[in-house]
Parts: sequence; C-alpha cells; structure tokens
Amino acid sequence: MDFDVIVIGAGPGGYVTAIRASQLGLKTAIIERENLGGVCLNWGCIPTKALLKSGELYEQLDHLSDYGLAITGRSYDFTKVIERSRGVAKQLSSGVAFLMKKHKIEVIEGSAKLEKAAPAPKVVVALKAGGSRTLTAKHVILATGARARTIPAVGLVPDGERIWTYREAMVPKTAPKSMIVIGSGAIGIEFASFYRALGAEVTVIEALDRILPVEDEEVSKAAQKAFEKRGLKFRVAAKVSKLSKSKTGVSVALEAKGKAETLEAEVAIVAVGIDGNVEDMGLEALGLKIDRGHVVIDRHGVTNVPGLYAIGDVAGPPWLAHKASHEGVHCIEHIAGLKDSGLTAPIPGCTYANPQVASVGLTEAAAKAAGIEVKAGRFPFRVNGKAIAAGETEGFVKTVFDAKTGALIGAHMIGAEVTEMIQGFAIAMTLEATEEDLFETVFAHPTLSEAMHEASLDAYGRVLHI
Repeated sequence: MDFDVIVIGAGPGGYVTAIRASQLGLKTAIIERENLGGVCLNWGCIPTKALLKSGELYEQLDHLSDYGLAITGRSYDFTKVIERSRGVAKQLSSGVAFLMKKHKIEVIEGSAKLEKAAPAPKVVVALKAGGSRTLTAKHVILATGARARTIPAVGLVPDGERIWTYREAMVPKTAPKSMIVIGSGAIGIEFASFYRALGAEVTVIEALDRILPVEDEEVSKAAQKAFEKRGLKFRVAAKVSKLSKSKTGVSVALEAKGKAETLEAEVAIVAVGIDGNVEDMGLEALGLKIDRGHVVIDRHGVTNVPGLYAIGDVAGPPWLAHKASHEGVHCIEHIAGLKDSGLTAPIPGCTYANPQVASVGLTEAAAKAAGIEVKAGRFPFRVNGKAIAAGETEGFVKTVFDAKTGALIGAHMIGAEVTEMIQGFAIAMTLEATEEDLFETVFAHPTLSEAMHEASLDAYGRVLHI
C-alpha cells in the first residue's frame, strides 16, 4: 500500500483534509491537476475579494466629502487592479505549497482516474510532466470541487471573449462599460457589485422572483433596494430564452411577467450555479452513486464504494469553501476512528457585495414552513452608534428564535462588515444558545455587533435603542 490516504483535489476541502490526515499520523498524498488551493484560492473566494476591495475603495472616493475630506479627480488602472488580485491568489497558492511540504504530504501534479480495487479504488494519475503513475491507498477522498454551470440550449456557454464565467470575469484586459449578469446568487451579485463600482452599467437577470433567493426575504428586498441606489438594474422572475453575440457585444432575449424583452451589453457573465467535477475519473465504472451531478455521501463523507469518500462542492450544496474544509476534517477524523462530537454545525453564507450580506441557519419563512413557531427580531444600523460614526448606516440585523425553546435557529444581516460578524451567531447556534444566553452576553461599545444584541432583544420585546 503506497499511502494511507490519497486526496484528489487540492482546494480548501482537499488540502485541509490532507493536513489533518498528516496531523493524525496518516501517510498522505494529494493530487492536483491545476493549482494548489483550487478554485477558491486561485479563481474564486480570495481573488474576488481583492477585486471587491479595489472597487469599494474607488467608490468611496465619491463620498469623501461626507467625512470632511476632499481630493481632486479620481481614476483607476484596471490592469493594476487585476494584477493585484492575481498577486494575492499567487501568494496564497504558494502558502498551500509550503503547508504541504511542512506536513510531509506528497503533492502529485496531474489528472486522476479511479479503477476497481480493494480496500479502496486504485488511482492512476496522468502526470502533468508526462507519463503516468499508479497509486494505492487504504482510503481515497474525492475533493474535486465544481465548475460553472452552462446551459447550451439557450446559449449560456462562455466563449472567453464576450460571454464569461467567473474565471473570465476576473482577468479581462479592459473593464467593460456595460454588462449583463445572469444569476443573482453570491457569485453574480459580487461581480455585479465590483464592475458597477468601476462605473459599468450593469443589469442582473434572475429567474426567481427575488435576488439572492437563498437569503431571508427581508434581506433580499433590502439588498435589491441598496444595489439599485448604487445604479444596478434588475430583472427578476425573468427567463432567458437566448443569449447570443451581437454587433456591439451580447444580446439577451428574455421574458418577464409575460413580456418579451431584449437587453444588450458589451459582455455577459453566466452565474447560474455550478456542477460537480465528476467526469473523466472512471466513477461510473465503479458504480458510484451520483445524483444531479454530485456524489452521494452520508454525514461522514462515505460513498457507496468501499474505501471511497467525497467532500466539498463535488458532494453537493452548500457550495462553500468553509463547508468543504469542515467536511474534510470531519471525514478524515472519522477515517482515523476519532469519536464523533455529534454536532451538526450551522454553515454561514456570505455575499461580499456593497452592502455585504451574511446569514446562518433558517430563514423566518423556512422555519415557519417546518412548523416552528418563531419569534423574530430586527435592529437597523441607522441607530447604531458605530455605524453612524463610520457613515455605514445601511442595513439591519435579523434574528429568528424558536418560540417554544428559545433556541436561536437563524440570523440574517445586511450592511457593512456583516460577513465578519456572522460568526458570532454561528458560534451561538453551535453552542445551542438560547435567547437568555444572548441577552446576558456583553457586547462591546461602540461596535456594529451591538446590533446583534439588540436584534435578539427585539425578538422578545426588550429592544433598548429604538
């Protein structure tokens, strides 16, 4: 047996899994066909945040007078904006390489295929440098991630020039003056926010009846209103019938509320979801159960094929880097025989637009649909001292409690830096906090997080500052 564990894919799920395996004394190899760090570090989570920071700072220059400040003129160097983003990605990818070396994990560059064997499938790697290598292990973990979904029937297929996915949207040579974004999930909204900050005319198309459809309805409505104030345009409950190239760029034919409409722009971004990377690895021959493009697993990452596990995006939603890392650690600790804590930790979700959106747990509507009697509280940042001082008064915090038990079952935020605050509620839910626990927690003053305390108090009619 060559290894105790082979991890296929070196994204935030795979490389974290490999590190934990090494910490547990397991001889580990990791296979990556492209870049260490995967999509997240190289083409997703990290470089997009670098772009968004540039856009945020540029946009704030228009509001310096609000703070008693002034400058003469403003401009941006788009090439340098992109270069900074790529530099951030390169730095972190190099950091993953260091971690692999530190933990004595063998990194194998190439594409993997699996073949039937015991106690786990054997792995045949077509090496990037040429040739192949066959590996065996007691356990094989799929952490191959996912890619942008395409819909060829209506032309939602990237061409690298006028029709983009998130990859093309991060490295264009010039900034487009107009753009259509198809899909209003986190990816679509973040790119819409960034390019709007640089001055582009942006229209977002959403098939469902509201943007950010996984978020609480109140947050979705507030987000659309805030984005529209920044100049973003939206078409909701709109079905795209055809995306094609036009003389000036792209043309999108759509139908909304029974009316046909055609939109034109320089470029279009396709952000209609993702599909798991399950092809070309011999998974069908193994008889692996795959449902709607994602590997079927149990709560430990175990598949129906002996010795084979799956974690992260390839194993289904939510498609989040932190979920992949958490699943990977849980999976490898299960393999190593460590006692399961039995906790099912809530997974926060974040959209890093301007304003930011963050949530964890059930929405109010989902809780009610599950038959839970709820108490919901809200507190706006417009009456929070730190928010007023910082000039960041947009948005609010919403809490959802189980009325019978007092358990916090959901929290939803929109506003400045809420992606940094949501972990407070995630910790509370993991520790099974009740309303009394949150009432008795001392929140520092002045902070934006005081709105979390007040929203908890509001759910029970005890809010102090409204």
